[in-house]
Amino acid sequence: MHDPAIDGHPPVSIVVIQAPRDAYDFEYFEQRLTDAWLLDASLAVRTLRMPFLAVPVGGSRRGGYYPVACFCIALRVRDVLQGRAGFPRPRVNWSTAPDSGGVVVEWGENPPSLCDDEALGRFYGYSEAAIARYMARCADAAPSPQTPCSVYPFPFPAGQ
Repeated sequence: MHDPAIDGHPPVSIVVIQAPRDAYDFEYFEQRLTDAWLLDASLAVRTLRMPFLAVPVGGSRRGGYYPVACFCIALRVRDVLQGRAGFPRPRVNWSTAPDSGGVVVEWGENPPSLCDDEALGRFYGYSEAAIARYMARCADAAPSPQTPCSVYPFPFPAGQ
């Protein structure tokens, strides 16, 4: 086990905050959010190797979430968001995404029903054009009964 007191190396932080543009998914949100000014107030949060964007509430965006691999990391992300402007009521919940088995850190209001992708898109502050593109893609995909089109309307490119 790595012990900084023994080998002289500084401890490694599990959660690192970086500039918003450092986030792997910055362009993803830039192309979808109604209120692009939220990007400047966002945080690139790195919990493993790549930082992903945590977008604050504001304008038409009423809530947000950040998926993590385990409960212990979720608690640390929640603690980092606690007290920051735009991240009210940070909390840890089990993910409802199919087959994820993980947890999410949520902030802001509680999301609407997971069965209404258009309402979820508006809740997370996505533009009407982005919602329409997503809904058209879902209609074209014709998922099987065992595979819902989505739970969250616009997941991270690698998973929010």
